[in-house]
Amino acid sequence: MTTVTEQQALPKHVAIIMDGNGRWAESKGKHRVFGHKHGVKSLRKAISFANEKKIEVLTIYAFSSENWKRPEKEVNMLMELFFTVLGSEVKKLHKHNIKLKIIGDISGFSERLQKKVQQAEALTQANDGLVLNVAANYGGRWDITHATKKLTRMVLQGDLTIDEITEDKINNTISLGELPAVDLMIRTGGDHRISNFLLWQLAYAELYFCDVLWPDFNGDAFQDALDVFAGKERRFGQTSEQVAPR
Repeated sequence: MTTVTEQQALPKHVAIIMDGNGRWAESKGKHRVFGHKHGVKSLRKAISFANEKKIEVLTIYAFSSENWKRPEKEVNMLMELFFTVLGSEVKKLHKHNIKLKIIGDISGFSERLQKKVQQAEALTQANDGLVLNVAANYGGRWDITHATKKLTRMVLQGDLTIDEITEDKINNTISLGELPAVDLMIRTGGDHRISNFLLWQLAYAELYFCDVLWPDFNGDAFQDALDVFAGKERRFGQTSEQVAPR
């Protein structure tokens, strides 16, 4: 059981870049699809772990807007895997009171997949447990551009003035604006970059990079990231003296 002190040291919002599926499969002499399928198992474990730890929000990078550049065969497989996982997993999420939200430009998906997304979100909409955001056909630059277009339309329609466009206004217009800010971003696979993920939302997040390939990511690896986070002094531009407990 998590104590009050432990709970206070936990991030409210964790974002994960699930990297390394393809390399994991290739290291075992398998096709990349083998790694993606095993990556789904790691995702189940991560969701279960976050739920048990009572983390409020988990956001995962499932398919970036740049992933369309991958070989057509792999992209088609990822789309089918996404469709299959949505169908098989959403009832389990609902059973555990998890709310599912897909962020990104879903208009780029097939009508069949768009319908599946809408059904999955509708089923879990009233749940008030862990919020699971799945970034699909998502890019941080797209997100900021999309929010900018919304605000521009409001100005042109006379519903907003230019001076009323503030950081808070942008934050409330961009994806995840209604949720706690990202506290911790985890990237598996060894690369030290954020790859156009949540560019606005990661402004004050702690960034944690590990060499573990995503199919090998488990509760112990997740806990390692949380332990590092718990040891961080989060000042948000202030001094150590200002944020020290009194």
